[in-house]
Amino acid sequence: MAKVYVGLGTNLGDKEQNLRDAVQKIEEQIGKVVSLSAFYVTAPWGFTSENSFLNAAACVETELSPLDVLQKTQAIERELGRMKKSINGAYSDRLIDIDLLLYDNLVLSVTSPTGAELNLPHPLMTERDFVMKPLAEIAPELVHPVLGKTMRELISSSCQQ
Repeated sequence: MAKVYVGLGTNLGDKEQNLRDAVQKIEEQIGKVVSLSAFYVTAPWGFTSENSFLNAAACVETELSPLDVLQKTQAIERELGRMKKSINGAYSDRLIDIDLLLYDNLVLSVTSPTGAELNLPHPLMTERDFVMKPLAEIAPELVHPVLGKTMRELISSSCQQ
């Protein structure tokens, strides 16, 4: 069983329900959700919007491969009403966003047959407090496979910058 960490976000509609629906579908289609952070209200990152976000992180035990997890998370996003992904860093309001952050200690950069890129660990995760705070809540001693620091250490150092 692999341990997969995902980041969840939404800034449209019934935000709390959006996150709960995503977690339920992850449990049904990917694997057992073994931990789920609190829900954090955050400002938009990388674009301007009047809508605040609700973010969370979850740990999922799965037998699926990393690319299969990516395919499933993208399908769940579509099931929950997300019509388009961010393209070339152009972000916009969204009903749901599910980012694959970590898959065990795997370091990977690959393109799926559908053309989606998968980079593990997520290349921007440490730059985003809305990812790191919930992740450090559920996995404070988890070590980043590239940086060699725990989530607690990474969040502490980012708060001091």
